[in-house]
Amino acid sequence: MDAEKLAHFKKLLKEQLTRHLANIKTEQAAALDPMDDGVKDSVDMSLLDVSRETALRLGERESAMVAAIDQALMRIDEGTYGTCARCGKEIPLARLEAVPTARYDAECQTLIEQLGDEETPSL
Repeated sequence: MDAEKLAHFKKLLKEQLTRHLANIKTEQAAALDPMDDGVKDSVDMSLLDVSRETALRLGERESAMVAAIDQALMRIDEGTYGTCARCGKEIPLARLEAVPTARYDAECQTLIEQLGDEETPSL
């Protein structure tokens, strides 16, 4: 992949990283917000618990995205970005535009999902 395309994806990934980090901060604040209006009936407490649990799960998803973005940025720095981690073929640009954190080409990703294991043997 040429330097111009790598710079494009690096910029795209950094923009996504900034957005996801902001989302994590928001979700953590929502999960930790006491939201105590003085009413203590069981329905209100249950709703509060569900809201906190939802905020925590959303934060976990955002954290997973941040990790995937960090890995993609590391692959750019290492010179392996855009190469399938399983078969070594180049990942098509259209796939990288759609999923900039992609580690696998579509064929390998499908195979991995079917087998339910990322550690499948190489082709």
